[in-house]
This record gives sequence, C-alpha cells and structure tokens, in this order.
Amino acid sequence: MKTTISCVFLVLTLLPGHSACAEEKVNIIPDVVYGHKFGMALTFDVFKPQNPNGAGVLFMVSGGWYSRWTEPQNMLGWFNSLLEEGFTVFCVRHGSSPKFKIPEVVEDVRRSVRFIRQHAQEYGVNPNQLGVWGGSAGGHLSLVLGTTSDQGDPNAKDPILKISDQVAAVAAYYPPTDIREFVDNKSPYYHRFPALQFEADLADDFSPLLHVTPDDPPTLLIHGDQDKLVPISHSKNIMKQFEEQNVPAELIVIKDAAHGFKGEDQNRASKAVVNWFKQYLLSP
Repeated sequence: MKTTISCVFLVLTLLPGHSACAEEKVNIIPDVVYGHKFGMALTFDVFKPQNPNGAGVLFMVSGGWYSRWTEPQNMLGWFNSLLEEGFTVFCVRHGSSPKFKIPEVVEDVRRSVRFIRQHAQEYGVNPNQLGVWGGSAGGHLSLVLGTTSDQGDPNAKDPILKISDQVAAVAAYYPPTDIREFVDNKSPYYHRFPALQFEADLADDFSPLLHVTPDDPPTLLIHGDQDKLVPISHSKNIMKQFEEQNVPAELIVIKDAAHGFKGEDQNRASKAVVNWFKQYLLSP
C-alpha cells in the first residue's frame, strides 16, 4: 500500500516553488462546481492572470486516477509559467479512485471541458482556444480528450452534455496510452490502481493509442527514458500513430529521467508546455 500511495501522489509532490509576488498577480476562483455525482460536487479552481491572452488550459489533477483537493495557492508553482504568458488555468478534479473507475473519471473530465466552454465568456477565454495538460494518469486523461472528443449530444436532457468537449491542443507527461493489459486482473497495475478495475472489454475505449485520427489536436508528449512505472514505449507508440495520421505532434525524451521530473528536467518540461500552447492556442 505504501508503494501505491507514493505513486499516486508523485505528480502532486513534485511542485515547483512559487513566489509571493506571483500569487499577488493571480485572481483565484476556488471550487467552481461543474457537476454533481453521488451527492457530491465536482469542482475546479480558476487561475486568472493579470493580463489574460484569451486562451485557457485545463490541468488534470490526477495521479493513479486519484484526484485530491489541495489549497489552490499550493498549485501556483505548476502554473506560474503559463500565467505569466497570459493563459487562464483551470485546475480540474474528477471523481477519484478508488470509488470511481476510469470510465466514470473520463465522463467527469469530458463534462469539465463542456462546462468551461459553456461559461467561457465568464472566464475571459475563447471557447475554441482550450488546451488540456496532465501528467501520468492526468496525461492519459488529456490524451483521451484529445483523441476521442465529440460534438456533444443534441438530444441530451442535460444542456451541458449538448456542448462539445473538443480541445485545441494537448500536452502530456509520461502518459499511459494503452491500458488494455492493465485491466487484466493478472496485471500488477490492476491491483495497485483500483480505477483500472472495470470491464476488460471496455479497455479499448479508453486507450488513446487506438483512437488517433487526422483531426486530433496538436499533441506534445514528454517522457523520461528511465520511467519504470509507465515505460516510454507508451509515448513512442502513440507518437508513431500521430506521425502516420499527420497529426502535429512532438515527443521530448528526457534522458535519465524516471516517472516524475525534478529540477532542470521539470523546468525544461514546463517551458516546452508553455511554448506548445503558445504555438497552438494563440495562433489564428
């Protein structure tokens, strides 16, 4: 259990530092409710920069498909570089493992995109300039959104579900891209991460590797070549599919990095994410 918990919180414990000065320039709107399930609220925090550029980035708060609340100010270290460039950031939490499995988690993050698109004017962002970013399980969810989005269901009773969940750009750190082998009860992943304990015949639906098409948004992958938790083959395999389908994509391999980036590796990855979104969310 100790090993599992350490993996779950890996993403959230590698936060870059932040300054009090940066915090003063950001307007934080905490705990916006974008839906309800089992009597509980689904929430995200909004980080509005002093000089917004009109684009928004959704950050998937997910490690091992666990999604934990933390004081919004403690997340500023992740977002400073985006905020300094004028991006509005949405820190999205989903229904967490072990209660909820991947199919339910994906439903939540889809809803978050639809909700933010519906309320884009309130947040000062263009609904067609939304990107998504995450690491590990958050990277997986980002790729699911990028490769399997839809235009919404015009017949849905819930008005939110009538809205598109498409995003214009994706960035993913060390993402699982094929979960078919993980949902086998003989797999160690199946037992370490309860969100994988769902019907095996649904695994194809949530494996981004199998859903790459030419209309997918530009996608940035960043992976360490010494990652033992999510081998770099996951990023290499989907990168090949992006290339074959002529999707604008890039894979940055960080030498000697494991699952989770530190120091200069973290700085390099963060700069790459900012440049990616500047290129693909701010272009006409």
